[in-house]
Amino acid sequence: MTVVLSTAIGAATAPTVAPVKGDQTVRKPYPNFKVIVLDDDFNTFVHVAECLLKYIPHMTSDRAWELTYQVHNEGQAIVWVGPQEQAEFYHMQLRREGLTMAPLEPA
Repeated sequence: MTVVLSTAIGAATAPTVAPVKGDQTVRKPYPNFKVIVLDDDFNTFVHVAECLLKYIPHMTSDRAWELTYQVHNEGQAIVWVGPQEQAEFYHMQLRREGLTMAPLEPA
């Protein structure tokens, strides 16, 4: 497609050519976000493990306990990684249950 513009009547101007849009679409995945539970002095091991089982999809009892011990021993654990909207939802649910949560951060 060619577009010709002129600035004044009788003025000599070069034609302006609109760029041709390529047929390729560049797909860029949405960034993932980490849901991180922090250690605190008031949530019990049982409560943390039960919350992980209740709110984190596909969480097993064994994995929930591994993560609970990681929170206790290392001060934090990444309990889920995925799209931002889901991460915000799981983060909110765990926080509502009283768990101490780190701010969401890109993975």
